[in-house]
Amino acid sequence: MRATLTALLALFVLAITPHARAQSPDEMLRIGDVLTIHLPGEATISKDYQIDRRGRITLPEVGGIELQNRSVEQATAETRTALGRAFRDLSRLTLVLKERRLPLTVLGYVRNPGLVELAGEATIQMALMASGGLIQGAQLDRIIITDANGKRTDFDYKAYLDSGDEKLLPKLKPLDQIFVPASPLTGKVQVEFDGRTLAASGDGSDEARSVKVFGEVGAPAVYSWKSGMNVMDVLMRAGGVTRYASVEQIRVLNKSGPVLFNLQSYLDSGERAQLPDIDAGATIFVPKQLEEIRRSAQTVYVMGEVAKPGAYEGKAGTTFIDILANAGGPTRWADTKNIRIIRSDGTREPVDLPRFTEQGGTLPPVNPGDTIFVPEKADNNEPSWLKVAPTRVVQVLGAILKPGRYEWSDEMSIFDLIATAGGPLARSDISRVQIVKSTPQGATSIVFDMASYLNKGGSAADVPPIRAGDIVMIPELPNDPNENKAQWTRQTPEQSIYVMGQVIIPGRYAFNDKLGFLDILTATNGPTPSADLRNVRVTKRGVKGSQVVTVNLARYFATGDEGLLPKVRNGDVIYVPDRNKDYLDQPASQVVRIMGAINRPGRYPFGDSVTLLDLLTEAGGPSGDAMQDRIVVVQLSGHRKQARVFSLIDFVKTGDIERVPLLRGGDLVYVPRIGDNTWKKALDEFRETTSLFSILALVRALGL
Repeated sequence: MRATLTALLALFVLAITPHARAQSPDEMLRIGDVLTIHLPGEATISKDYQIDRRGRITLPEVGGIELQNRSVEQATAETRTALGRAFRDLSRLTLVLKERRLPLTVLGYVRNPGLVELAGEATIQMALMASGGLIQGAQLDRIIITDANGKRTDFDYKAYLDSGDEKLLPKLKPLDQIFVPASPLTGKVQVEFDGRTLAASGDGSDEARSVKVFGEVGAPAVYSWKSGMNVMDVLMRAGGVTRYASVEQIRVLNKSGPVLFNLQSYLDSGERAQLPDIDAGATIFVPKQLEEIRRSAQTVYVMGEVAKPGAYEGKAGTTFIDILANAGGPTRWADTKNIRIIRSDGTREPVDLPRFTEQGGTLPPVNPGDTIFVPEKADNNEPSWLKVAPTRVVQVLGAILKPGRYEWSDEMSIFDLIATAGGPLARSDISRVQIVKSTPQGATSIVFDMASYLNKGGSAADVPPIRAGDIVMIPELPNDPNENKAQWTRQTPEQSIYVMGQVIIPGRYAFNDKLGFLDILTATNGPTPSADLRNVRVTKRGVKGSQVVTVNLARYFATGDEGLLPKVRNGDVIYVPDRNKDYLDQPASQVVRIMGAINRPGRYPFGDSVTLLDLLTEAGGPSGDAMQDRIVVVQLSGHRKQARVFSLIDFVKTGDIERVPLLRGGDLVYVPRIGDNTWKKALDEFRETTSLFSILALVRALGL
């Protein structure tokens, strides 16, 4: 009865253990296996245990028990014996092989080398994937597997990847060590490269059975050798020869000795007998074309001042122009009038290329072996100025491209001299060219307006003559005073005009009679936002006693009437006033005053187009306590004095512009405050009698 109960408990444990699998009784336990031990009533014992790398499991109370290479029945018996020292009733103890695990070590050229643990039947491919996979540069055909006893096995992983034959996969055991070596192509220094770089380095790993290719080929590298290879097979694997290759001088080093291979001859003839076979370990070198001296029965040599001197292959019918054009043509320093053809027999024949291009004719033929020599021009440097006497030169100074001493001839003009000196600069003032002439009585200076002569023309008599020994000085235009404040002191007042007041850049500006009022105002970057454009003042200092002219620039902008702009001259002063600050000194007839409950009371400039609404807007509008329906307009100008009451509220409702009082220079606008009734009596008296006393009373009532 007791044995039957024990068997039922064992079946129950197997039923409640989902990961347990049926095991054959003679299946031996190994390192990595996971065992399930169950002892009813003992929670500390009933759990999973894994056989460690020493072949043991560790149990509570009793410590380690070696179970490696035991069957499940043997392991159960040894576990009962070990636990019998601490427990009495072990008849219901069960031990089941729950899972097989495969602990391995993966080293070498893998992404994450180290310890891995796989399922019991895992293959080497799973082990490599568990370690992160192979990295670039791993050698696939020589993977090494070493077991726990030190036995080494070589595995060709590449053969498995090529065929997919699972029989080639070795059976792994616990504690096996898998080592992935590096390819010999990676060298001895750790570097970063990609698969394309590795492929470009060739596929030869065995030096004794590889072919080395270097020189002018597309991909110099070490390539694997195959029986029956010839030199063309290897060159094609190396990407062919480059454009700089000397295809007639390819060298092949076989075991039997060096062989010279002429690729050009093979391509021309197609004779396979010209292809040397390649032995294992051979070396192929393709030299550069520039490293050899080219000489053949069809070679023509081009030397001297051409773009691409060298040796060129001539053919029947090749002309002088064909060869010179292939050489890139003459350079800028070539003396094309004295080209020489040196014949193979030593004779020389001159060629005048400019004469041929202008007049035509026949160029001499060029034969194989001839040399075309294009000489360099003679030295064209100017002679030393010490070799030319001062009585034979003219000196050019100032703002000119190439100032200096120039040899002179009397049939030349000042234009010839300036042109030879490179012409004036951008800042040259050619309207004041100075010519200093030396005479026995002293030096005299002449000013020549070249700009006017070039623009308007004139007779030859207007151009001053130049003689040897003269000095020609071309001055510079004045600099902007705002760029360099020290420059304006070098400028005379006769050449200046002054701009002050509300402009962006006030200052002193260079002026001439070709400039106008708007030219000067534009040079200052224009008026500021607070400028009073209606009262711009121009002080004419050039006239006797001075004169002040008022310019209404705002009207000019509105009408475009050029007659509103004054003529300005050297020395004049342009003043642009501030419309907010410069009216205290103006007469009453040119301003309108606004007072009372207004945001910005004060004196404002008056113009013919200014209305009461414009004035209220300029003054910021009535304040919050203003009586907007009782705005008083006192007209103090003219022979008849009168006062009117304007309702801004009624105007906003009706929009009747006829009810807005007209303004004149000198008028007064008063906006009373709410609750202020003192102005009513004064207004009534003003309306009854427009005497001087009533006006004074109204002004006094308004607080003036």
